[in-house]
Amino acid sequence: MTGAARGRAALWVAFVLVHLWLTVLGVLVVPAEAFHDVDLYRWWMYLALERGQWPVLDDAWVYPVGALVPMLLPAVGTTVSTVGYALGWCLLVTALDAVAVVVLVRRAATTAGAWWWLAFLALLGPVAVGRLDAIVAPLMVVALVLALRSPPAMAIATALLTAGAWVKVAPGALLLPLVAASRRPVRDVVAPAAAVCAVVVCTVAAGGGLSRLTGFLTTQQGRGLQVESVTATPWVLATLSRDDVRITLNEALTTYEVTGPGTTTAAAALDVVLALAVAALAAVLLLARRRGTAQAALLPAALTLLTVLIVTNKVGSPQFLAWLAAPFAVLLTAGVDRGGRPRWVVGAAVLALVAAGLTQAVFPWWYMDLLAGDALPALTLAARNVLLVAVLTVAAVGLAHAVRGAPVGRSER
Repeated sequence: MTGAARGRAALWVAFVLVHLWLTVLGVLVVPAEAFHDVDLYRWWMYLALERGQWPVLDDAWVYPVGALVPMLLPAVGTTVSTVGYALGWCLLVTALDAVAVVVLVRRAATTAGAWWWLAFLALLGPVAVGRLDAIVAPLMVVALVLALRSPPAMAIATALLTAGAWVKVAPGALLLPLVAASRRPVRDVVAPAAAVCAVVVCTVAAGGGLSRLTGFLTTQQGRGLQVESVTATPWVLATLSRDDVRITLNEALTTYEVTGPGTTTAAAALDVVLALAVAALAAVLLLARRRGTAQAALLPAALTLLTVLIVTNKVGSPQFLAWLAAPFAVLLTAGVDRGGRPRWVVGAAVLALVAAGLTQAVFPWWYMDLLAGDALPALTLAARNVLLVAVLTVAAVGLAHAVRGAPVGRSER
């Protein structure tokens, strides 16, 4: 067996061990804390299959209608066993991750991106597999790999991202750098995205749920400043010393939010800031297209955009970090194929790994202590949020270099 073959065998052994470990944590060790959402998926599928009460088709839902597909697959095994459904869910996530790893390392000069992803999953913990974000993360990996290839592959990447957006909105954001990078954006991006959306709309219309198709955009408008969000950091720290700042439960949405002077204004402002930040990135990508550097900017733009969606989000749920897996894994792989990894990619990837580990420390292990006002989890969460801002800053610098076509420092292969 050659050295390359041994390396890939070791990668797959690690892949199995990481996914087995995360499954054990989520299903057996901390199911109530880490896999609460998975059991909610099971309950929705029970209502759908056993009682005929379908989300979107019969009632408004917090998720896009495409989320029904991954929720239904484990339900083939059971809708009444919490453990059985959770195991089926983990098997589905593992299968999707395996496909993504195959695509990531196929014909690649390195397995560094795949190894980074495994380390990231292990550090992020059971929430990395126990949410819908675990379904769309491998889709984004495959889509970004394909987007770097031929125009037909770009169309497939677009279809995957659009399908992913109908499961969880975040993948849809990556269509923005794809439009900029494509030579024929209407044919390779707009048309495939429209085709996927047409299939979804027609299917839902046939089921009688057309009026509720976009309900996920409005069902959570009442959200405040969630405790894990980056912007909530000053108020989270203030809970350690002030009585007028508290962490409270939003019972309607089952989320914990910070309340106190300025929190309502901050939450409202973030809606505007997020939109402006995305618009600014769109302008940068337009500039890159005019300069002929949009293809080189595709991956840095994907990373910057997804990090913006996390840092400027008033929600800030821990599973959002799973969005970063795709651009980092592909950057760490494609960078070698193109002559070496930029140092900023390596630096940002290390920061993201640390941020993932701190995220797991807070959720699920110290989450109740955070809500109780303990200092250690509050400081840990604050440190995690500072790291996310650092990742965004480094990614933005890398994007600026790519747009300008300027040479940047490269690390060893």
